[in-house]
Amino acid sequence: MLLSLVFSFRNEEDVLDELIGRTVRALETVDISYELVFVNDSSTDRSLEILNSHRAAHPNIRIITMSRQFGVSPCIMAGLKFAKGDVVIYMDADLQDPPELIPEMILLYKNGADVVNTVRVVRRGESKTKMLLTRLAYRIINRISDIHLLENAGDFKLLSRRVVNEVIRLTEYQPYTRGLIPWVGFRQETLTYERDARFGGESKFSLLKSFNPFNEFIKGFTAFSEIPLYLSLVFGLLVALGAFCYLLFILYHKFLGLTLPGWAAIMAVMLLLGGITLITNGVIGIYIGRMFNNIKGRPAYIVESTTGFDPIDDEVEH
Repeated sequence: MLLSLVFSFRNEEDVLDELIGRTVRALETVDISYELVFVNDSSTDRSLEILNSHRAAHPNIRIITMSRQFGVSPCIMAGLKFAKGDVVIYMDADLQDPPELIPEMILLYKNGADVVNTVRVVRRGESKTKMLLTRLAYRIINRISDIHLLENAGDFKLLSRRVVNEVIRLTEYQPYTRGLIPWVGFRQETLTYERDARFGGESKFSLLKSFNPFNEFIKGFTAFSEIPLYLSLVFGLLVALGAFCYLLFILYHKFLGLTLPGWAAIMAVMLLLGGITLITNGVIGIYIGRMFNNIKGRPAYIVESTTGFDPIDDEVEH
């Protein structure tokens, strides 16, 4: 049996030495062949140089380098595409998720699990505000979508080969991998663990960048639910009903010859209608944008180069 470990990373020069050392030590406790597939999201530091220096001692290290920064989900999809293992584990490269958990994940796989999810019961190094927003985002997605996301389950999972084959058949331009795995189904098991703070370097997620948690949240609830569109329709009907009732109220007072204060009421109604219109148009626009991106048919990622794969794999176009 071959195990493929897929690491998505960008600018992790402070972490890679420790990551490789801990991963290899963890795998020494398991009688299994393995490959380490590193998906380089166009790093600008010494990460690629460090990985190549390790290949002398660990020739089973494979490297996929993106043509530009595409984000975590496309990198995961690229890693799954290139991985040759009978079972694949993908995880971030920042050592917040412990490689020491891998033997337990493999044991659950041998006992029949097709997917092993990992759930973080403690998340060190993260603010209470971020934790609150994350919890809220998971609950919103679960409430309105047709999938169930395990709360505090991130990008650290084991997939059997048949699950991998189903996932890489999907052709979404902006894949939401955390949602795709429960959507695919099959037998799923869960492990809990305590997540550490980053071993080194800085977080690559920021609210001011394109690849931020808010965008992931928007991607999540629009990828697996049409409820926001129906809510837009409901809001529109409620406002229309309210406006009709208000019109009857005005006509009634007009018929009685009563004078109503007009400017403030008119402005309040206009602002309310304008705000709801902008909100509903924004929701519809998000869906149209996702449709537009998928209709264009562009690939989710472009590979610049590969190292350590067979020549036939290096020539594969994506």
